[in-house]
Amino acid sequence: MDNRSEVREFLTSRRARITPQQAGLPAVGHRRVKGLRREEVAMLAGVSAEYYAQMERGNLSGASEAVLDSLAGALQLDESERAHLLDLARTASTTRRPARRRRTGQPVRPALQQLLDAMTEAPAFIRNGRLDMLATNRLGKALYWPLFQDPARPVNMARYQFLNPGAAQYMTGLDQQRAAAAALLRTEAGRDPYDRELTDLVGELSTRSEAFRTLWAAHDVRLHQTGYKRFHHPAVGDLVLAFEGLPIPNDPGLTLTAMSAEPGTASHDGLRLLASWAATLDDAEPDAPAPTADEHSS
Repeated sequence: MDNRSEVREFLTSRRARITPQQAGLPAVGHRRVKGLRREEVAMLAGVSAEYYAQMERGNLSGASEAVLDSLAGALQLDESERAHLLDLARTASTTRRPARRRRTGQPVRPALQQLLDAMTEAPAFIRNGRLDMLATNRLGKALYWPLFQDPARPVNMARYQFLNPGAAQYMTGLDQQRAAAAALLRTEAGRDPYDRELTDLVGELSTRSEAFRTLWAAHDVRLHQTGYKRFHHPAVGDLVLAFEGLPIPNDPGLTLTAMSAEPGTASHDGLRLLASWAATLDDAEPDAPAPTADEHSS
């Protein structure tokens, strides 16, 4: 992915969303641009208009951390957007290609799989920045069973959400989950613009999904470390699960995500039912379809 284009489009999109009133500036005269003018951003960031114009043209090379912090404040960036700006600047100032991260198909370390397997009451999985699901525990695979029935490999959360027609029934609030997935991929593109597999994935999704093209063009980014996910699981019905995403320090680019349900809720009962159903998967054929919730309860 081209760093200069990424920088230009990100800064332009962030500038366009801020009104003069939001920035504490008077809205005087007719405005031909959406949001702030370049010179207004420059003033708020404490840099010259010429220097900001250079940055918005895609050149962040050599920009100091202090300048980037001032620019982030002027554009009212949130935590994930600030981190993305720093990633873009780091790439712009790098003269050589960084070391490649873990590639598709590489298994996680045995110790990590053992950790997943020890988590018997919480669905858990390990993913990379491209949203490839690299490893799960038993309950995690049962929860994401529909993804494993998709023949595309590697199992990829974004590909399933945007391209599989069954996603709308399985993932409650699919629009929000798609927006999160696109933002996570955009964030990863800032961290690792040389990832060929990420470029290929974005190309595939852009070609085949109008929804993805629209979300990708928004240049939104996200850290997505905590929150809730909602499912309509084919075997146990509706689930509302809290999740925590934990980066794995010794394996850069990998995140361990674990989920739980509030005790005493229908979702907590659903997780117990899912655990019982998951035990039956060990003896099932690898590609056997999941029974429906009605079949399980009959």
